[in-house]
Amino acid sequence: MTLASQRAPTPQADFLQLCDLVKNYGQQPAVKHVNLSIAKGEIFALLGSSGCGKTTLLRMLAGFETPTSGRIILNGQDLAGLPAYARPLNMMFQSYALFPHLNVWDNIAFGLRRDGLGKAQVQQQVQAMLDLVQLSAYGQRKPHQLSGGQQQRVALARSLAKKPQLLLLDEPLGALDKKLREHTQTELVNILQEVGVTCVMVTHDQEEAMTMATRIGVMSEGRLLQVGPPGEIYETPSNRFVADFIGNINLLEGRLTHNAADHAVIEGVDCTHLIPHSVPLGLGSAVTVALRPEKIRLSSQNPFAMDAPASEHNWVQGTLTERAYCGSFTVYQMSLKSGQTLKISAANMDRQPTHPLLPGQQAWAQWPASASVVLTS
Repeated sequence: MTLASQRAPTPQADFLQLCDLVKNYGQQPAVKHVNLSIAKGEIFALLGSSGCGKTTLLRMLAGFETPTSGRIILNGQDLAGLPAYARPLNMMFQSYALFPHLNVWDNIAFGLRRDGLGKAQVQQQVQAMLDLVQLSAYGQRKPHQLSGGQQQRVALARSLAKKPQLLLLDEPLGALDKKLREHTQTELVNILQEVGVTCVMVTHDQEEAMTMATRIGVMSEGRLLQVGPPGEIYETPSNRFVADFIGNINLLEGRLTHNAADHAVIEGVDCTHLIPHSVPLGLGSAVTVALRPEKIRLSSQNPFAMDAPASEHNWVQGTLTERAYCGSFTVYQMSLKSGQTLKISAANMDRQPTHPLLPGQQAWAQWPASASVVLTS
């Protein structure tokens, strides 16, 4: 469960609508016919590698880029033709873009003063924002006198001070080191949910998107390939790209040899897969079976050598070639007869295992039928 999904908003999927949105630079398409609805109060993450179009999409929302075609509708208002400064939204940049010559208080107050708010209103709103981000004692400091995490909270406070309908975050935690980034993710989600603002964030960090967002949109080459909650994106990817892009995965090729209402069988080069549902393809069709490393159980002993009869499905024998200790888990690589490598992740339950699995050993890998995901594209 993600931090954001613990208090997911009541669906109002038409709060922000992207309708057949296209952006071309000359003859080169950057965003291709994107359709998307985002709920009020949702934290939505656009995830993809560099150059996939996610930042261009965010800049069109902000008004920094003009769509080639399509519409952007926010809370019933068509944003077409509205300049960036007139849109009821705010954007927080990766660099934070704080004014170095102003202290924290004046950085937060800057936009409120530009809007002509009275002195008392500015004072009240700035103090409320400082309290929200827990920086009340830092109002007189300059940005360079703050840590990276504190600067990030100041930038967030400034973005929220004008009470925008929509908050746009461009790689919001990209400037922080790993330890601080993990801590700040929790803080940021709590603040956004306390305010209740709708948020669209762009990131290339899968862990950040999975942790913070109520839903994720995976982009590639200007298109949205899959949209859904983090658990759905991870456990049931809709195509090969999403499966390979999100987390670690094994992609095993095979052909559909049996297809019934409640199960299917896929014959691969190294093993046979039993799938607990039908597959919407004809017999003989080529498919890919996606298998997460943590779903696989690894053993140095043949699990069928004793009293259990050998199963025909969902296991393979191979030789361990690599072992990487990662603290809470260990990652193994197993070479199969075909030459393909199977990645396996095992939780480290024992501080000092009696018989550790080591490279060079023969081993057996097993997985439940429910662990396999059949990809047809």
